[in-house]
Amino acid sequence: MTIPIWNLETLFPGGSSSRDFAAFAEQAEAGCAALLQELRDGGESVPDERRLAEWTGKLQETLARLREADSFVSCLTAQSLSDRRAVGWTERIQTLAARYKQASDLFDAKLAQVPDASWRQWTAARPELAAVRFPLDEKRDFAKEKLPPALEAVAGELAVDGYHGWGEHYNTIVGRIAIPWEEDGKTAALSAGQAANKLDDPDPAVRDAMAGKWEEAWSAQADLGADALNRIAGFRLKLYGLRGWNDPLKEPLAINRMSRRTLEAMWTAVERSVEPLKRYLGLKARLLGKDKPSWHDVDAPIASAQSHIPYDEAASLIADAFSQFSPRLAELAKTAFADRWIEAEDRPGKRPGGFCTSFPLGRQSRIFMTYSGTPGNVSTLAHELGHAYHARLVQELPPLAQEYAMNVAETASTFAEAIVSDALLRRAGSDEEKLALLDERLQRAVAFCMNIRARFLFETRFYARRAAGMLEAGELSELMVEAQKEAYGDALGSWHPHFWASKLHFYLTDVPFYNFPYTFGYLFSTGLAAVAEREGAAFAERYDDLLRDTAVMTVEELASRHLGVRLDEPGFWNDAVARAIADVDAFAALCRA
Repeated sequence: MTIPIWNLETLFPGGSSSRDFAAFAEQAEAGCAALLQELRDGGESVPDERRLAEWTGKLQETLARLREADSFVSCLTAQSLSDRRAVGWTERIQTLAARYKQASDLFDAKLAQVPDASWRQWTAARPELAAVRFPLDEKRDFAKEKLPPALEAVAGELAVDGYHGWGEHYNTIVGRIAIPWEEDGKTAALSAGQAANKLDDPDPAVRDAMAGKWEEAWSAQADLGADALNRIAGFRLKLYGLRGWNDPLKEPLAINRMSRRTLEAMWTAVERSVEPLKRYLGLKARLLGKDKPSWHDVDAPIASAQSHIPYDEAASLIADAFSQFSPRLAELAKTAFADRWIEAEDRPGKRPGGFCTSFPLGRQSRIFMTYSGTPGNVSTLAHELGHAYHARLVQELPPLAQEYAMNVAETASTFAEAIVSDALLRRAGSDEEKLALLDERLQRAVAFCMNIRARFLFETRFYARRAAGMLEAGELSELMVEAQKEAYGDALGSWHPHFWASKLHFYLTDVPFYNFPYTFGYLFSTGLAAVAEREGAAFAERYDDLLRDTAVMTVEELASRHLGVRLDEPGFWNDAVARAIADVDAFAALCRA
């Protein structure tokens, strides 16, 4: 099996010039416009039961079409940063999203007009409403905290070329990155995605050389990045102020259906991981011949020559590991490999990073990454397949019941990573192999408990400062290093000042604060792994049930119903952190062997 290029032709043939996609987008736009007009013509009167049910159906149909179109355009822009037609589609789909938001805001306002007694009666009597009762209740309650629908509509319109436009500017910035690299006597200009793979190369000389070039390349784009992040944060803070919100975390917490108490309980537990993980980083540094690891050493392999894992071998390893937990999960992976859902080719011109996006109408997913054969690439592939499995489980539900938040989405993906890691560790044949696998697992603990915490600290402090005015690129870099030093306990020998410029997640506007949900997902999945270990094969069915419920209850309710635990108290999180860092002792023992 060669490293694949995904097949988008089965979705909409013709790429960014697809006539089928153009027709689909026109239908989606027309349907959204018609719904928007209906809602506007509805006046101020309280909707009756029949009209409410009709609007609910049409809103969900529009949502499904929007998600389908947005996923396709995301694939187009990721696979080729030079596809200007795809960039044009991005703007058009963002406009459709703004129209949908206008319709949704009007719909929500009409929900809020319904008296409580009538609302309870209607949602209980109509199956099409009862199936999405929770998200409808959410929309009804949140409408009372927003601006009037007409003003929310204006904000949404302006956001397309303002807020979201600045977010999309990241693609322009990253497209300018071309890092000169000499290899085998030839010099090539590496894209950001190709260059990023060099940062965890087994050869320390390669890592050190690329780290300098990487920092230099992003420094050259720092002013553009600072402009974008300042405008994104400025728009968000102004809109929040108009709504009367004084906490920039209000919206991300609501989107993730979690309370501040749960967030604080999680971060308090995470702080307990710093000293054990510092110990691990110190041991790793000595294996690498250093006093302290550099920023770019954290994800480096500890072996002198990193094993290369061919793509077909990785596919087989993942499918086999999944099958030991759930035949259904393994079957999903086999389908993804056989039907070319995965874009993994290592070539210039691609966006860096990885993602999985689902097509709710096509009942498929697509996975994007750049595969170069590292163990980290195998983990990324398993991670994204976890997302695809989650998407498959909810695809039979109504569209509103498919809209799970990022924190629980990351649960499925990190759980899939853990399955693969556990299977590999069980069959490891030598101490050297076990040490390498433990290192990879602890790298994930560092990523979610230290790296993500650094991002959260940076972003919360950036928003606090941004309220008083724009920050220059140098100030952003100072904030970034300060946050990294705190999160890592000053355990590293060098830092990444321009991480804020290089990381896509800071530019994303669909989901603000694209950081703490990762840590939630990692630790929540760690807790799930403990349950799975105790219950064995019987847990697979419960796991599926939990994932199906991720869009129809809060995370606190989800954990209580399916696991019998409380998330707004420290006990669960402390246990999860203890399990996450349990590998440190085993790593230390093998280092001494």
